[in-house]
Amino acid sequence: MTRGGALDSMTLARRLGEALLHHKLMMATAESCTGGGIACAVTDIAGSSSWFDRGFVTYSNAAKSEMLGVAPTLIEHHGAVSEEVVTAMARGACARSGADLAVAVSGVAGPGGGTPDKPVGTVWLACYLAPAERLHCRLLRLDGDRLAVRRQTVLAALEDCLALLAAYRT
Repeated sequence: MTRGGALDSMTLARRLGEALLHHKLMMATAESCTGGGIACAVTDIAGSSSWFDRGFVTYSNAAKSEMLGVAPTLIEHHGAVSEEVVTAMARGACARSGADLAVAVSGVAGPGGGTPDKPVGTVWLACYLAPAERLHCRLLRLDGDRLAVRRQTVLAALEDCLALLAAYRT
């Protein structure tokens, strides 16, 4: 446990792996602002190859389109840091990998790059559970420096995947 009673990434990733194994599901990640941090957290768990398929690090807009099939017009219209784009990223990660669960994140980690509409610490997160066609998406407004924003995003992604799986009935 960390300060304030929050679970650490190792504990969350272990629980996520147990839930995926229980349901016989595989997972993929589609990451922008975390640069592979979610994939790193889950692959820190021994045996994760039984439930983790792959990670897409799609830092550029072109990568989001080429690797995940996100329409360039969607990015142009809504911006890379948007509900619409992370939803497309999560769905694209499942479609391009064959995984059952995907988590996608795109945000402004800082220290620069923020705008009045999307200041530093703005992150969109989406989890998509393909077998149930269930999607969970939320906007995070995080505090701290670049490292803190990225760490908080990884934790939120693991927590949201766990919550989505908790409601899943096979």
